[in-house]
Amino acid sequence: MAIFDTPKEAFSALRPICVKITKEQTITNVQCLQSQLQNVGDAALQDLQEYVLFPLTFALKTPGPKQDRFLQIVMECIHFIISRTCVRSQQLLCELFSDLSLCLSSSGNHGKLAIISEELKMAAVKGLDALLHSAYGDIVLSLYEPNMLPVQGFVISVLLTIAEHEKSRPLQILALKCLLTLILQCDCSEMHCSFDNSELIQVGNQLASFLPGITLGMTRIISGDVKQGHLVTTYAIRVWYKVVCLVMANEQLSNNILHDKKMNFAKGSKHAELVICRKPEWVNSTASKLEVLLQKLCSCAAGNQHWKVRLELVELVHHLLSHCNKSLKESISHLLEVLVRLVGDERPEVQTRCTRVLKHVSEQCVVWENKDFADVLSDNLHALATALPRLMRTQDDQSKLTSLNLLLGYLKLLGCKVNVVLNSTVHLGRLSKALVQILELDVTDVRIVEERQLTSEAAGLQQPTPCSTLDKPATQRKYFKYFNEERVFTLLQQICRVLGYYGNLYLLVDHFMELYQESAMYRKQAALVINELLLGSAGLDVCVLHERETPVSTDDFKAVITSIVEEYASMNNWHLVTSLESEYEAGFNKNQPRYQDFTEGFHSYSQFSTLTVHTMNSNIWQICIQLEGIGYFARVLNKGFRLLLMTTLYPVLEKVGAETLLISQMARGTLVDICQACDYESIRELINQNLDYLVNTISLNLRRLVQHPHTPRVISVMFSYSDASFLPLVDDVVQDVLLSLDLYHNEKAQLIFTVLHSLLMTLACWFPPLDPVQKMGKSRKASRSDTTAEEIQCFFQQYQNLKRLSEGDIEGIDLDQAECETPNQADSNASYDPPDVKKELPAHIRIAKDVMERCIHLLSDKNIKLRLKVLDVLELCVIVLQNNLNELLPMIHRAWNPLVQRLINDESLVVLRAFKVLCTLADTGGDFLRSRVSKDILPNVTRSLASQAKASVKAGPIYSHTLSYKLQLAVLQGLGKLCEKLELCESDLDVVASTCLPYLSSRQPRKLQEAACSVFYHLAEVDPDATWLIVNELYCPDVYNPPHASLLPIQLAGMGKQRNEFMDNVVELLQNL
Repeated sequence: MAIFDTPKEAFSALRPICVKITKEQTITNVQCLQSQLQNVGDAALQDLQEYVLFPLTFALKTPGPKQDRFLQIVMECIHFIISRTCVRSQQLLCELFSDLSLCLSSSGNHGKLAIISEELKMAAVKGLDALLHSAYGDIVLSLYEPNMLPVQGFVISVLLTIAEHEKSRPLQILALKCLLTLILQCDCSEMHCSFDNSELIQVGNQLASFLPGITLGMTRIISGDVKQGHLVTTYAIRVWYKVVCLVMANEQLSNNILHDKKMNFAKGSKHAELVICRKPEWVNSTASKLEVLLQKLCSCAAGNQHWKVRLELVELVHHLLSHCNKSLKESISHLLEVLVRLVGDERPEVQTRCTRVLKHVSEQCVVWENKDFADVLSDNLHALATALPRLMRTQDDQSKLTSLNLLLGYLKLLGCKVNVVLNSTVHLGRLSKALVQILELDVTDVRIVEERQLTSEAAGLQQPTPCSTLDKPATQRKYFKYFNEERVFTLLQQICRVLGYYGNLYLLVDHFMELYQESAMYRKQAALVINELLLGSAGLDVCVLHERETPVSTDDFKAVITSIVEEYASMNNWHLVTSLESEYEAGFNKNQPRYQDFTEGFHSYSQFSTLTVHTMNSNIWQICIQLEGIGYFARVLNKGFRLLLMTTLYPVLEKVGAETLLISQMARGTLVDICQACDYESIRELINQNLDYLVNTISLNLRRLVQHPHTPRVISVMFSYSDASFLPLVDDVVQDVLLSLDLYHNEKAQLIFTVLHSLLMTLACWFPPLDPVQKMGKSRKASRSDTTAEEIQCFFQQYQNLKRLSEGDIEGIDLDQAECETPNQADSNASYDPPDVKKELPAHIRIAKDVMERCIHLLSDKNIKLRLKVLDVLELCVIVLQNNLNELLPMIHRAWNPLVQRLINDESLVVLRAFKVLCTLADTGGDFLRSRVSKDILPNVTRSLASQAKASVKAGPIYSHTLSYKLQLAVLQGLGKLCEKLELCESDLDVVASTCLPYLSSRQPRKLQEAACSVFYHLAEVDPDATWLIVNELYCPDVYNPPHASLLPIQLAGMGKQRNEFMDNVVELLQNL
C-alpha cells in the first residue's frame, strides 16, 4: 500500500528531492527520487507526472559530459514513472521521445549511435518502449507527423544498428520489440488503441520513408550468423512483414484518401519533402526491390534449423498473400513456392500452420494478372516437373527434399483441380516422365544375388513356419540411383498417393501401364507409381488438404486391380530370370523369357552369356515391386480381394518358395497383407480356406511340369504353413509329385526333391520319432512275455506226444486232439485276423516309404547335387519311419548297397553326407546294421582315417578350410556314436581305437583331437576295460604296484615313457574314463 495517495502529500514528499536534483545532478539524488517514488500511489503520480519528469529531463538536457552510470539511472527513473502513468500531452510525448533518443546519439556525429555501455542502451530502449506504450489514446499519432520525421528516422536507425550489431542478445530482442511498437504492430499482451483507416494511412505515409532501411536491416539480420539465436531471427522476420504489410497493404494503396503531403501542415515545408507519396510508380519500384529481398530472406529462413523461424516464415507468407497480393503480385509465385515447401516440414507445428494457410489461400483463390489460382499452380507445376530430373541429379539430399515438398504442395493446393492439369497431355507426360526417371532403382548391388545363392541350398524350409502370428518379415529397403535419403522416397510415395487421391484413376493407371509395357527401363518405376496410385486413391496413408468430391467406387477398384494383376502375373512379367544356374537347371533355357531389350521394349531370348548381375537384380526388384503391389491391392479392397485370390494366391505362394531371399521375404509380406485385408487369422487358414483350387491348379501343372517348372515350390510352401490335419487333403498332390518324379527324373529331379525334402521335413515335425526312453520302454514291454504255467505245460505235453508219435507209440494219445489249447485261446482265435490280410499303413508312413523307394533308385545318379539332395531326403525318410521298423528295415536292406557305394566310392562331399545318413540309420537299426557296418563300412572308414592322419598332422592353419578336414572331423565326431549304437564286437572296437590313436597327438588340429577323444569316450561305454588298456599302452602316467609281494608287477607298454605329444590328451582321457 502506498504511503502518499493524494497529490498534496506526494508533492510535499517529492518537492525537496526534485529541487535538489535541479541544483545537483548526481546519481545519489536520482536514486533517492526513485526510492521516494516507490511510496507514491499511481493516481497521485499521474497528477504530478510533468513535475517529477522535469528535473530528470532537465538533467538530460544540461550541457556537458555525463557519466553513463548517471544517464542510466536517470533513464531507469523515467522508465519507472512513465510505465506507471499515461502520457496525455502530445508535446510531452514528443519531447520525451526526442530526449530519450538524444541519449543514444553520438556527440561528435549526431546521426550515429553513441559509444556507450550496453546497460545505458538497454535503459534507453526500455524507456522508448515504455513511452510508446504509455501514450494515451491517439496522441501517439503525433509522432507520425512530418515534423517528427528526423527524430523518428534517427530512432529507427539507432534501433536497427543495435539489433544488427550488438552482441547482447536480450538487447537485440528489445530493440526489435521497440521497432514493432514504433510501427504500431506491438504483439505484447497489453491493450492498445485501435486506429481507423485514415490514421493507418498517415502512419503508412510516414513509415514509407523508412521502408527500405528497415527491410534491408531485417534482411541482413535474418541472413546473418545462426549463432545469434532463433529469437532474434524470428523477431526480425516479424518486423519485416509487419512494416511491409503496413506500407504496401492493398487497402492503403487503393484508398483515395491519400492527401497531398503539403496539405498536412502549414509550416515546415522542408519536412514535407521527406514524406513519400505512394503513387503507382513508387509502388511498382518498391515491389521489385522487395522481391529481391524477399527471395533472400525466404531462402535463409526456410533452411533455418529452428522450427520457430520456419513457423514465422509461414506467417510472413500468410500476411503478404492476405494483405499485399496486389502490390506484391510479382512475388506471389515465389511466396506460394515457399509455402508449399514448408507444408512437408518435419515439425508438426509448422506443418499444421502451413496447412491452414494453404487452405485459406486456396479458398481465397488469389488472382494474379487476371489468371486463376489453379492456372498459376499448374504453370509452376509444369516448370518444376520439367526441371525435377535435373534437380534430382545435381542437388544434395536436403535440396531434393525441398524440391519434392514443393511438388507435393502444388498437388495438394490444386486438389480436385489436378484433373484439369492431368487432362493436358503435356502436363501428364512431363509429370510421369519426371517420376519414372527419379524413381530409377540402383540395381548394381551384387549382394542380392549372393543372398540368393546362400539361401538356395535351404530352399526347402528347415522347419515349419509358425503361423500363429501375422508378423511381416523384414525386407531390404530400396536403393535408388539418384538419391539415398529414405525421406526422399517417402515424399515420392506421398506425391503418387496424392495424385491417386485427386486424379482420375483410369487415366493415371492407363498412362503408367503404357509406360510399364513400353520399355523395361520404365517397368519397375511405373509399377511403383501404380501401386502408390491405388493406395492413395483408396485414401490409405495419404495426407491431403481438401476432401475429394466423389471417392472411387469398389467396382472401379476391382476392375482396375484385376487388369493390373493380370499384367503383373503374366508369363513375361512374373517368371523372370533371377539366377543363371538355377534357372538353367529348372529348364528356363527353353521356354522362359529373357531380359527385355531396353530399346525395343520386349523380352529378348538371348543366350545366358548375355545375362549380367545387373539384369538379374533388375528382374528381382521388378518381381518384388509387383508382389508389394498385390499386397497394396489387398489393402485397398479388403474382403473384396477374396474374389481375386483364385488368380493371385497361387503366384504369390510360388514366389514365397523362390530361392531368392529378397523375393521370398517380399512374398511372405504380401501373404500377411492378404491375410489382414481378407480377415484371415493366419497364413495357414488362408491356404486351408482356398485349398480346393490350389490343389486343382497344382495337379494340372504337375502334369505339364515342363511348362510350369515352379509348381513344386508352391507345394513346399503349402506344407511349411500347414499341420498334420492337412495331409489327407493333399495326398493326391503328393502322389502327383511322385508321378512327376517318375516322368521327369532326368530334367526336374532336383526341383522335385526340394519339394520332397520340404514334405519329409514337415512329416518329421508332425510325426516325431519316439524318444530313446519311450523306445526302451516299448521294447522292454514287448520283450516281457505273458507266458503262463498252463502254456508251458501244454508246450511240453505237445513235445512228448509228437516224440512218441515219431517213434510209433500211439498208445494213450488222443489223436483227435491235435494240439493243446490254452484257456481263452478259442476266444482269441475268433478275433484273430487272417494272416494274409495286411493292415493299412498310415498316410505318412506310406508317403515316406514311397519317397524312400525313389531315393534308392537315384542314389547313383551322375549329378552330384542331386545325390546330395537324395541323401538329405533319405535321412528324413529314415526319421519318419523310425517308429515303424517293419517297414523301415526292409527299405534299409534295399538301400544298403547304393549307400555303401556313396560312402566308399564317391566324392568327399557326398561321403560326408552319406556318413551322416549312416549315423541316423544306426539310431534305429542297430542290430540289423551291426554286421553290415563291420563288413562293408568300417574297413574303408578306418583305412581312410589312418591315411589322412599322416597328412593332417603336418598341415598348417589353412588345412581347417579344406574339404578333407571337414570329412575327417565329421567321421571322427560320428564314429564313436556309431560304435556305441551298434555295439560292435571287440575286434572292431580295437580297429577303431587303433585308427583314432594318432589323432590324440597334440600336433593334430585341435578340433580333430577333441573329436578323437569323443570316440574313446563312446568306446568306453561299450568296453571300458579294453579302452582303458589301449589308452595306457600309448602313454601311462601312473605306476601300478601289486597289492601283495607274491603277485607279479604290472607292466604296461606306456609306462616309463617320457613326455610326448600324446600325453595331454591321454591324461585327460584317463581322468574322465
